[in-house]
Amino acid sequence: MRSLILSAAAAVAIVFGGAAAQAERLTEKPLVDAAWLSDNLENPSLVVVDIRSLTKEGSPYDAGHIPGAVFAPYGKFGWRAKVGEVVGQLPPIDVISARIGSLGIDNDKQVVVVPAGQNSSDFGSATRVYWTFKVLGHDAVTILDGGQRAWEAAGKPVSSEAVAPQAVAFNANFRPELLATADDVAKARENGVALVDARPVSQYKGESKSGVVARAGAIPGAVNISQSEFYNDQQGAFVASDVIEGLVENAGVAKDGAEITYCNTGHWASVAWFGLSEVMGNKNTRMYDGSMTEWAADPSREVVIPE
Repeated sequence: MRSLILSAAAAVAIVFGGAAAQAERLTEKPLVDAAWLSDNLENPSLVVVDIRSLTKEGSPYDAGHIPGAVFAPYGKFGWRAKVGEVVGQLPPIDVISARIGSLGIDNDKQVVVVPAGQNSSDFGSATRVYWTFKVLGHDAVTILDGGQRAWEAAGKPVSSEAVAPQAVAFNANFRPELLATADDVAKARENGVALVDARPVSQYKGESKSGVVARAGAIPGAVNISQSEFYNDQQGAFVASDVIEGLVENAGVAKDGAEITYCNTGHWASVAWFGLSEVMGNKNTRMYDGSMTEWAADPSREVVIPE
């Protein structure tokens, strides 16, 4: 089923993205700080996307957001979808393209993604949205390092005025090389591709598991680099490239080798993917968005308890 969806996605890419224009990027950096965003906030080619999730207190966007930001909450907007029986997948290309266009984002816009920034798992909402733009062929995307937390800590203004964007056409140019399938993962070891499990060590070792995963344990041959290692919760900032190089070295993974990150649903995996691919610079990194939810659901696929 997944292969059929990916084939359809490739076909859509030809229709939607064959001649898609590319934005003139305001920055080449995967992360920007509050000062940069403040300096560029009035640029008409910039779209700030507030992806903070709704809470029991209500909408954080309504309570106060970066002036001019549009609201697309991570858990409600439809950044991820259930495909078949697997949750957390990349939505069909035409569907996610239309959703992005509804935010006023076309192929000429520079996107800045803003999470809450409270901890590494929360920051994973931003890295997953960033990966979505990248896999759709839109390079003009960056993340506000530290998210809304960093913006407010810097004393920058907030607004309670909601922005109603005008829908435009966003044309995807699907990049299958950024997305790993279950078949890719199954062939990883024989093809010399490292598997990086971004879950907490307790889940990697099978001591606990997510409720959406059928069996405890890990994919054979995977090494563990927990997503929490990539973000400094106390400082509210992503770690530097040299720190990531140390994580990779300690895990026994080549810093420039082919690798696939995974977790339970492709959320924490995006934190590791972002760190390895975008911050450290290993462009041989892909993400398996089906992750353990898809892998462990098939009894023919091996799940092991690492030593």
